[in-house]
Amino acid sequence: MTLFDILEKQLKKENSFVTDNGELKKWVVINKAQNFNARLIGLLLDNKDIKEKFFIDIKGTLVFKQNLFVQFLEQNNYLNSSYTQYKNKVGLTIDGKYLKQRNEVALVWPFKDCVLEGGQSREEDKREEIFFNEILAQDEITQLLEPKILTNAKSFDKDGKQKFKGFTKDAELNKKRGLPKDTITDNLIIKGNNLLALHSLKKEFFEKVKLIYIDPPYNTGGDANIFTYNNTFNHSTWLTFMKNRLIIGKDLLKSDGFIAIAIDHYELGYLITLADEIFGKENRIGIVSVVNNPMGRNQAKYFSTVNDFMIIYAKNIEYAKFNNVVLNDEFIKTYDKEDSKGRYKLKNFIRTGGGNSGLRINKQSFWYPIFVSPDYNKITLEEKENYIEVFPVTASDQERTWKLSKKSTELSLDELVAKKNDDGSINILEKYRIDKGQKVPTVWSDKKYNANHQGIRLLEKIIGRKGFSFPKSLYTVSDTIKLMANPHDLILDFHAGSGTTGHAVLELNKIDKGQRQFILIEQLDEHIDICNERNQKVLKQNNITDNFIYLELKKYNQTFIEQIEEAKDNKSLLKIWERMKAKSFLNYNVDIQKQDEHIEEFKQLELKEQKEHLIDLLDKNQLYVNLSSINDKDFEVSQEEKQISMEFYKYKG
Repeated sequence: MTLFDILEKQLKKENSFVTDNGELKKWVVINKAQNFNARLIGLLLDNKDIKEKFFIDIKGTLVFKQNLFVQFLEQNNYLNSSYTQYKNKVGLTIDGKYLKQRNEVALVWPFKDCVLEGGQSREEDKREEIFFNEILAQDEITQLLEPKILTNAKSFDKDGKQKFKGFTKDAELNKKRGLPKDTITDNLIIKGNNLLALHSLKKEFFEKVKLIYIDPPYNTGGDANIFTYNNTFNHSTWLTFMKNRLIIGKDLLKSDGFIAIAIDHYELGYLITLADEIFGKENRIGIVSVVNNPMGRNQAKYFSTVNDFMIIYAKNIEYAKFNNVVLNDEFIKTYDKEDSKGRYKLKNFIRTGGGNSGLRINKQSFWYPIFVSPDYNKITLEEKENYIEVFPVTASDQERTWKLSKKSTELSLDELVAKKNDDGSINILEKYRIDKGQKVPTVWSDKKYNANHQGIRLLEKIIGRKGFSFPKSLYTVSDTIKLMANPHDLILDFHAGSGTTGHAVLELNKIDKGQRQFILIEQLDEHIDICNERNQKVLKQNNITDNFIYLELKKYNQTFIEQIEEAKDNKSLLKIWERMKAKSFLNYNVDIQKQDEHIEEFKQLELKEQKEHLIDLLDKNQLYVNLSSINDKDFEVSQEEKQISMEFYKYKG
């Protein structure tokens, strides 16, 4: 048995030194050694071979050879690949410590986050868990999360792309929202790293968002050829990824706001635990099961999954209030037939009266539907927008059908009209006992599985091509918005994908003449293109006079990351390195001379390792241009970018 094997076996006796996968936490052990941790030293002394190697007897006192122990871990066993050996030679250290040893503060950038913003050139590889992990100091974190310069602003309306002419600040609308009159009221689509974009929104939209709806990566181990983001984080990485974003998301919510997070069973338990910690268990409204595939998944080994989940939290349960609305049921396939008795329909409906009111699905009978206005003061046989379709239930909660013919039903309605109240209203509740206090069920039937309305087909119908693997369900998003936001509220989605949330907002505004506002954040090039195209075509196809503003976070070092990721060979990377030396911001610990001295060894690395190394050299605090650098000539901020950014942030320089 080698000395390393002996050491590893001994150290694994301490649970805190071992990962969930049974591997030794090298960075923890090294840190404990540097701080002369008593538990670590005790373990080392308990083994004769280890004691002889790493301790010296000085006048009867054993002294720990700390430097030798740390050097042994670094050089002989942990940093033994050609890539990491090369990194040692070129001096990627801070205060004499290798980056992997630094543990003051760790910002973990999962592969999805950084590569999605970096162009995503990974068609040939299935990467299980590759991300840019940099160890940063506190002041650097502050710099990293500063607001960013905005660029490439455009306006989109039903006629297409237009020149950006400035932000709208509708004082009357802001008054309805209880917000400062100079708050931006435009719909916004922002391209860039969503963590940094959220922090950039904080100055303008702190505590102004009524609803956050997100459909983040589910962490299911998805195939890289199917999913266009990393879907294979381990639990700790995925939770770090989510935690960073949920914390800033909470800051953006109003006191009476909600957040709804779509997720499947793989990370449901972990996400609930995390969200309970961030939002408070007492603010957890509920867990909705969304049936999106009633036939189940054929490849299932055990249970055939038919549903996903949505967890909902209030910012503050004391202020939380759902709207009294009917969830979408008009998208279920409907069959209309006339006969002597009435109309035959296969459709969802609301039950009226009875004890446990709720939605019932696909109840067929001969009946004439009755439609009631949202204020319950008007009743008709004609289907109208926003009118509620009602169905009778007895006092004992027994379901009934309308047994009346069309003529009899009309007479019944005439009778109600004849008995108007003094104020002209109709006492419909007396006749039909409509239950106005219905509770929203925790099981929703997602209409996207219907062949005519499946998310993929719906998107294809709008943009005229296939372009997105698994778009959100328009109807689930619409229901969530109707339930948790008012017709004038602000909706945020920072995992925008194909832009379903924006689509839902635009269509709902057309239906009820609402003034809802959306903010979408996405960073993958092909996703943002679809997001823009989809929402512009929704404006055009529905003849909607609204618009949205498109913005980007201004890139700096991020441009080099994109070039590195897209490089096809060693020659291209060497050219990028020359440009990096001239124009990029490198980590302050990088010795350019040593890099060039060892360039032949660099060429011997695998292409993937060469890319990783060049990305390591870049200062991740300078991926995008900070607002505070607006007048710094090194960043070449144009006059147009200055104008856009200063107006957005109300920044005077």
